[in-house]
Amino acid sequence: MKNPQKCLLAVMIAVFSVTGAFSQNKAKNPPIFSQAIYQGDDQVYKDHPLEEDEFYSPILQGCYPDPSITRKGEDYYMVHSSFAMFPGVPIFHSNDLVNWTQIGHVLDRKSQLKVHDTGISAGIYAPDIIYNENNDTFYMIVTQFAGGIGNMVVKTKDPKEGWSDPYKLEFGGIDPALFFDEDGKAYVVHNDAPDRGKELYNGHRVIKIWEYDMEADQVIKGTDKIIVDGGVDLSQKPIWIEAPHIYKKNGKYYLMCAEGGTGDWHSEVVFVSDAPKGPYIPAPSNPILTQRYFAKDRKNKVDWAGHADLVMGPDDKYYGVFLGIRPNDKDRVNSGRETFILPVDWSGNFPVFENGLIPMEPKIKMPKGVINKAGQDGFFPNGNFTYTEDFKSDKLDYRWIGLRGPREDFMAITEKGLEISPFEVNIKEVKPTSTLFYRQMHKNFNFTTTLEFTPQSEEDLAGITCLQSERFNYVFGVTKKGNDKHLVLERTEKGASKILASQKIDAKGPIHLKVEAQGDDYAFSYAVGGADFVNLGGTVSGDILSTNVAGGFTGSLIGLYVTSANDAKPE
Repeated sequence: MKNPQKCLLAVMIAVFSVTGAFSQNKAKNPPIFSQAIYQGDDQVYKDHPLEEDEFYSPILQGCYPDPSITRKGEDYYMVHSSFAMFPGVPIFHSNDLVNWTQIGHVLDRKSQLKVHDTGISAGIYAPDIIYNENNDTFYMIVTQFAGGIGNMVVKTKDPKEGWSDPYKLEFGGIDPALFFDEDGKAYVVHNDAPDRGKELYNGHRVIKIWEYDMEADQVIKGTDKIIVDGGVDLSQKPIWIEAPHIYKKNGKYYLMCAEGGTGDWHSEVVFVSDAPKGPYIPAPSNPILTQRYFAKDRKNKVDWAGHADLVMGPDDKYYGVFLGIRPNDKDRVNSGRETFILPVDWSGNFPVFENGLIPMEPKIKMPKGVINKAGQDGFFPNGNFTYTEDFKSDKLDYRWIGLRGPREDFMAITEKGLEISPFEVNIKEVKPTSTLFYRQMHKNFNFTTTLEFTPQSEEDLAGITCLQSERFNYVFGVTKKGNDKHLVLERTEKGASKILASQKIDAKGPIHLKVEAQGDDYAFSYAVGGADFVNLGGTVSGDILSTNVAGGFTGSLIGLYVTSANDAKPE
């Protein structure tokens, strides 16, 4: 028998180590955010008020790209890319394609999502959700550029009850999608590189298909086949054929893909075959959706449309969800790729997005019999709206997300509000941050929060960040210089930081922090002791919060940011 005193000592050391680590992460006086208010005020919604039979598109504003949709009975489920955001793959439910409720995230555990050490635009790309009526199971297949995972699939009997851990799939490429045929057979299609030595030009890609073993949840080795080489017309050197989906209608197999890259040449194209593995013949009227041909200065511009998925609507008519962008007055993309919807005419041989080949309008007709309840009864808002969060509910709204790690690792709901315990990590590091994020959803908006915080050292900071990535962001927060509280505004571009302004403040009680934008013009301000808001740093450019400047695939995020590794030092 082992020495009992040594065993007891080992247990005590272990307990002390765990509690000691916890206490180091637990700040003595952690920041408390007692309220956050987001207000959107875009002119397009004032100019285009809704009639009773209309709703707005995009249906999801802000960074909800790469939509995929499926249906079981009267239930629709839709998912989106989430990159290094945590939890991953937001999932929405609807009964009518107009009114949507977020029911959670598909990847909500560390065992499913391993993005702790990756840049914000890596991680989760292009999820595909599909219901298989053959075994009454939902599948979500996706590429995870993190954790050594690659392509993977998770599944569930009920999307409202959580999803399995991942099944790692043994093939390369990106943008996988599943197809379940009526005979019980299953297939995976995806984007890939051409066979080695056969790449003809930069951006040359192919679409591959594999047979899929549903018992093993794995592709069947040796069954892969290239079914599209390059795109609709290889002689025209089409780029980035991707995001494939197979649909079956009247005994024919239709392969729909994005083509042209995810920028201003983006489009959706379609092919047809008599068999799931081809050969596939392109439709004579491709593309079936694009915004690339129109004047760059058109009013209420929607651009980059593509990456679509189809579903039968409640009125027995097809609809397509897809990504698009709405650039601001400087043609910059700060709100990211958003989720749009259009009816689809499939009365002929091929589907065509209705009004998807002319400049898109901000509103469309609802399916017959539907009542628009957006922003009411728990349904997701769109158009112009105000969202107020007082952090009093036991369950924090799903719109609030972390970056690279669970929000539960750093936050707690208390009687005073939201308590964030700081990580020794600042916003520029490629690590989990102690930051709670909300997506920018409008060109014109303001975001205000109320903060109680007494920094203990110059390494402590709490406030707001506006973040496009770890290399492009603004930080506006309260820190310490000497024995005094200071506000500081920092701009980081290409990883290089510059203090734009700082101000000593005399605030023993709460401080109100605000960021507001009018298109490309952003401004940061503060208020103490019931006084009016005071600007700090003047008007600054939102350029670094745009995809055009920062690159990557995300939209701008507004964060409640806390750190004990602050490097934004007041001047």
